[in-house]
Amino acid sequence: MYPLRPSPRLALRAFAATVAGGLAVLAFAPFGVYLIAVLALAVLYELLARSSPAGGFWVGWAFGIGLMGFGVFWIRISLNEFGNMGAPLAYGLTFLFILGMALYYGIVGWLMAGLAGRGPPWTGPLLLFPSLWVLGEWVRGWLFTGFPWLAVGYSQVDSPLAGLAPIAGVYGVSLAVALSAGLVWGAVHWQARDRVAALMALGALWLAGGVLLHLDWTHPAGRPLRATVVQANIRQSVKWDPESRISTLRAYVKMTRANWRSDIIVWPETAVPDFLNRVQRVFIDPLTTEAKNSRTELVIGIPVHDPTEHRYYNGLMSLGTIQDLYRKRHLVPFGEYMPFKSLLGPLAEAFEIPMSDFSAGRAGRPLLRVGHYLAGVSICYEDAFPGEVVEAMPDAAFFVNVSNDAWFGDSLAPPQHLEIARMRGLENERWTLRATNTGISAIMDAKGRIVGRVPAFERGVNTAQMQPRAGATPFAYAGDWLPIGAALGMLAGGLLLARRGAV
Repeated sequence: MYPLRPSPRLALRAFAATVAGGLAVLAFAPFGVYLIAVLALAVLYELLARSSPAGGFWVGWAFGIGLMGFGVFWIRISLNEFGNMGAPLAYGLTFLFILGMALYYGIVGWLMAGLAGRGPPWTGPLLLFPSLWVLGEWVRGWLFTGFPWLAVGYSQVDSPLAGLAPIAGVYGVSLAVALSAGLVWGAVHWQARDRVAALMALGALWLAGGVLLHLDWTHPAGRPLRATVVQANIRQSVKWDPESRISTLRAYVKMTRANWRSDIIVWPETAVPDFLNRVQRVFIDPLTTEAKNSRTELVIGIPVHDPTEHRYYNGLMSLGTIQDLYRKRHLVPFGEYMPFKSLLGPLAEAFEIPMSDFSAGRAGRPLLRVGHYLAGVSICYEDAFPGEVVEAMPDAAFFVNVSNDAWFGDSLAPPQHLEIARMRGLENERWTLRATNTGISAIMDAKGRIVGRVPAFERGVNTAQMQPRAGATPFAYAGDWLPIGAALGMLAGGLLLARRGAV
């Protein structure tokens, strides 16, 4: 039975966990103090090791509230400022969402606290805690359509542990972070000889990551291409205003015509604020002719209406020598479609978000033909799912991600989303062209490093030489199953040792 009112001592531990979770946000973009993630998890393990199973639930839940509360509170902006929802309801639903996401950490805390202290001293911090942590992140990434935001591995995209990403992906990096936290805890609590061993293991783990970061798993394919990403900085409040449609299109066309020397130009998500069938003849066809004459491949975000099926799609279209169309497959619940709409009744009317009645595309793989190349593509939220992005491999020569983070204003969301896109490119060793409506647009190399960017809330373009690549990383072959398999193996070993210790 879980106490409805935690004891004062437990309340103090829960408060400390909330602070640790909140401070962990500093490990992610735009702050990037990646060592804080290790220290925050080490503090969490210390709190869990001193808790009962019931107390572990409260401590884990409190940590999740701190992490999600400070890390994704920007969700209320899309509901309140752009979703036509009153402030009290927007804040209330955001708070409920944070509490719900924090439950994953509560369950991890309950399991960890129940097993702490069993088996050899290193069982908990080096086997059980890292495995439970990663499995909790993984389940959060797919259950109920998934919310994989703030997986702790993303915080390491600029750390030596990033070298593990092409092998084991973001969850493999998360496993290394949690293992590092256990080693830090051991270096503080164990006896002298074991402390030295913990520090040596910690150094070896980070050194191995740094060495792997300089290893190339893929190779260049063809000549470098001149690539341009376009950011028109159209305010969300006027994006779908019919009176602003012409000025919006003129802005994109003007910046594009100034860069026809590029081999590839990318526009953001739904850059064209009208359906494809309505603008095909008057806008798309003339633009295609210009692109062909300039020998430029143009990739644009555009909504698509299928009148035969009466369905709407969030689309990404390539124009130029070849015309191709990708329809977004992984939609945002309550943002792009309304789950259980018939059951929600009047509550569904509160979510009057523009363009929120899309259908999911049915493409087997996220690929788009761009001239002579196949590009691995993702629209906005799709790039947060590593198991879906990797489906484009090994055929994709580069990645294209388009987004509209204007939904979340001047918050932590745009830099966090850019960090996620960087990790996808690093996992698969592919250059990434990322165009967003209001920022942050960027071009990233095959190691996830930013070659150039357009700052948030500015109108502009960025151009760089991009190198298409061929081949595949180990992650491209094994996907998430390598880190998840490792976590399951560690969990099984830890449970076996814990059981023997309890006998």
